[in-house]
Amino acid sequence: MWSEPAGDVVRLKNYLVYGPGKYKFASPVLGIWLMRVTNKIKAEQIAILGQVYKDTKPALRFANPFELLVAVILSAQCTDVRVNITTERLFAKAPTPQAIIDMGLEALEAEIKDCGLFRNKAKNIMATCRILVSEYQGQVPEDFEALLKLPGVGRKTANVVSSIAFNRPAIAVDTHVFRVANRLKLAVGETPLEVEKGLMKVIPRELWSQAHHWLIWHGRRVCKARKPLCDQCPLVEVCPSAGL
Repeated sequence: MWSEPAGDVVRLKNYLVYGPGKYKFASPVLGIWLMRVTNKIKAEQIAILGQVYKDTKPALRFANPFELLVAVILSAQCTDVRVNITTERLFAKAPTPQAIIDMGLEALEAEIKDCGLFRNKAKNIMATCRILVSEYQGQVPEDFEALLKLPGVGRKTANVVSSIAFNRPAIAVDTHVFRVANRLKLAVGETPLEVEKGLMKVIPRELWSQAHHWLIWHGRRVCKARKPLCDQCPLVEVCPSAGL
């Protein structure tokens, strides 16, 4: 199992510093332990995530595609707990695109003020509602490209709606997915799109939507941004970043 990789310094970019454990390579020249993240290790990472988080569901509460769309727009730089409180209040008063239009921009801003960036979010939600009413009979379009054209909707939001509301395979990359994928080296990238493409290559298509939730929950519960709980992580044996 243990071997010394040839060309330690030159090949360092292909390995990651890590303490002793499974799938590690000793490097007496550098005086550290190195780990190469192979396809086999990536498959193990995916399997472990699926086992640990198999029963997880979306944290946002919604009753239909429109409510999900609005909730995801509101979730930017805001916790799902806060979004759920806000949407429960908002949809009790304005449950449809037309109802939000009738509410008016100022009233909408007041309803979502505790979500952060509320003015910009209100502007986008109002513009999106106008498009939904004028072009889609008040319904959220299922077409991915049509979703991307809605104000306030980027790839992450479009992927979430496509996956959850319309049951289409998709991997939405938010801050949790981006962080966990890079730390595991499951998919490495400097942008969410790069990570999304990388994850789509290593995760079976039929697991895309589920894996999105696995990565999110792992990021929230264990692989936290500032202080990851490596001592509690079920992936510690197959993670190149554990303990760093």
